[in-house]
Amino acid sequence: MSAIYLRKPQPNDLAEIKLAYQNSIQLHQPWTYPPTDFEQYLTQEHRYFVCLIENNAIVGTFNISNIIRGYFHSAYLGYEAFYPYTGQGYMRHGLQLVLKEAFQTLNLHRLEANIQPDNLSSIRLAANAGFVKEGFSRQYLRVGGKAWKDHERWAILNTDWTDQKYQAF
Repeated sequence: MSAIYLRKPQPNDLAEIKLAYQNSIQLHQPWTYPPTDFEQYLTQEHRYFVCLIENNAIVGTFNISNIIRGYFHSAYLGYEAFYPYTGQGYMRHGLQLVLKEAFQTLNLHRLEANIQPDNLSSIRLAANAGFVKEGFSRQYLRVGGKAWKDHERWAILNTDWTDQKYQAF
């Protein structure tokens, strides 16, 4: 497996990220759809690209959103892999780097990923990183602005992540 790194999006990523979503339509649908505003997408505060060290190609993306502080210290995690880089462990490694960012740099207590029940690849990614299935939300999210979809709620706590078995990759 080639080594990967995380980085923040830059304005000059616009053409590459549009192409990545275009090339991944068969992979993403019906789970997710391309952003409607790529310029806004690139400026999201806690969006990260998973990139290959060898050629800097963007192989996937993570977004930590809706961070709530105070007594909550929680956020949501979204992610997408891009074709043709799936099934090679890049997102698994990238998720560990994102969890380090979430739990060490951002000092979050909890991170939640909401995943459609039939999206087995996404469930496998979360479960293998230490996320625990906590429940089921009917018609939780209007995916792509098209249809309301049921989602499973998966979450990981900072104290769970610090267990060494989830940090090995």
